[in-house]
Amino acid sequence: MATISSTPIVIDGKGHLLGRLASIIAKQILTGQKIVVVRCELVNASGSFFRAKLRYHEFLNKRHLVNPKKSGPFHHRAPSRILYRTIRGMVPHKTARGAAALERLKLFEGMPPPFDKKKKMVVPQALRVLRLKPGRKFCTIKRLSHEVGWSYRDVVDRLEEKRKVKTAAFYERKTAGIKAKAEILKSATAAVPISEKLAVYGF
Repeated sequence: MATISSTPIVIDGKGHLLGRLASIIAKQILTGQKIVVVRCELVNASGSFFRAKLRYHEFLNKRHLVNPKKSGPFHHRAPSRILYRTIRGMVPHKTARGAAALERLKLFEGMPPPFDKKKKMVVPQALRVLRLKPGRKFCTIKRLSHEVGWSYRDVVDRLEEKRKVKTAAFYERKTAGIKAKAEILKSATAAVPISEKLAVYGF
């Protein structure tokens, strides 16, 4: 991601570590790059689930004395909003530059259209399998969100199952088409000597 692309970069959040992914995205949006993150619910956090849940419940206790509904802090439960808040903490969001950077960011649970048909990227510096020591505990944001009050886990899972069936069928059609095209080309190359003989007679 050395150069800024005019089209948004679509990142598949599955298997990335929360803080590492957030820091890389924060740096990119501040430089002017538009970024979309799909499947935010499958982002991982290092440390056991129990520890993550205790930390989130500590956060739920933090409230404004005067009018919590108006003044915050707002305790968003959705995975996309948890990731958003993590990124926001790494961006000077109270300045015009920081606010403009956050406008370049879009986060989604699942993989809604049109992003289901776009090429997705991963961030190697933030992948759990590459950065977390094997055997260390980790949890998914989906489970944490569900435990603290996010009520759309089943809806997202159902939509994801539908999408996976559809993409599997598309891939099957695509590979069949490629195979058929390869066979046609093979038969065409086999017919080259015949066409050369016909060319002698003016055909």
